[in-house]
Amino acid sequence: MTTTVMTSGTTPDTRGSGFAPLLREIKAAGLLERRTAAYAISIGVNVALMALTWAAIAAVGSSWWVLLLTIPLAILTTRAAFVGHDAGHQQIASSRRLHDWIGMLHADLLLGMSYAWWNDKHNRHHANPNHTDKDPDVGEGILVWTREQAAGRAGLEGWLSRNQARIFFPLLTLEGFNLKYSGIRFLLQRRRTEKVELGLMAAHLVLYFTALFVLLSPAQAVVFALLHHMIFGLHLGSVFAPGHKGMEMPGEDSEWGHLEKQVLTSRNIKGGLVTDWMMGGLNYQIEHHLFPSMPRANLRLAQPIVQQYCERVGLPYLTTGLIDSYRMGLRHMHDVGSELRDEKAFAH
Repeated sequence: MTTTVMTSGTTPDTRGSGFAPLLREIKAAGLLERRTAAYAISIGVNVALMALTWAAIAAVGSSWWVLLLTIPLAILTTRAAFVGHDAGHQQIASSRRLHDWIGMLHADLLLGMSYAWWNDKHNRHHANPNHTDKDPDVGEGILVWTREQAAGRAGLEGWLSRNQARIFFPLLTLEGFNLKYSGIRFLLQRRRTEKVELGLMAAHLVLYFTALFVLLSPAQAVVFALLHHMIFGLHLGSVFAPGHKGMEMPGEDSEWGHLEKQVLTSRNIKGGLVTDWMMGGLNYQIEHHLFPSMPRANLRLAQPIVQQYCERVGLPYLTTGLIDSYRMGLRHMHDVGSELRDEKAFAH
């Protein structure tokens, strides 16, 4: 079931409502204050669980049963990615330098992906969500998000665009590899080489593959690495995808303020504490986009305040279940490729 204040396709004239009154409510509730101790405990627990998982890998050793441990390792790896994400948004502590080190240790060392690359890409997404010219998450690439992007695609690109809704989740299994590749390419292309990040990423690769090839047979090590990254990519992509896909896509003529820009392009995912944990708080996508520096644990507390404010100003606020969110996103992706499918059918 889907819960909305108004029909999500409606764009009311709410420019005069303003973001400032909502910001004052959130500040008065103390929801922008740091929760450093809670983060410290969360980070410590996750690192300890990752260490225990590697100890279990060593204990199981050269048995194909060890592949079952790719599941908890991928889940915990995704938790580390959430910490890197939160560090990039300055949610954890008061020092930018400390945030950068937390982010690099989690992204570059634990995951082997570039913290600087992620921040550059993700901050552009937050500034203009779902804007095809400004948001890298909906720019034209392997997948397309508008019929204009799909128009004229042929060959392999055309096949991908015609079938992208069907292959979306299988494609997510490649995201874990893409994160590493994109980060390394980004760092090497910068005028000032990011030596610290490259060093941490190199350390990750050396430690990760040394551990696998020492503890497992060569074949098991390769299969373990492939499965681990495929599950990680699927899990991480499945968390980030439902927040925006199939929502409003503003154009150059859209005169939206911060409130409209963030609320109309986002949807929340219903669920309890397990959903919060599995999605790293990003199930509260509306609140996160309105207040990106808000500590993750406070998003649940901010949700009713934001929804009530949207009700008062007549702004659509969309909340849906996880399965429905995927259905909406996949329906949008399928529709984007409809003209290419029609052209293909007519040609035959």
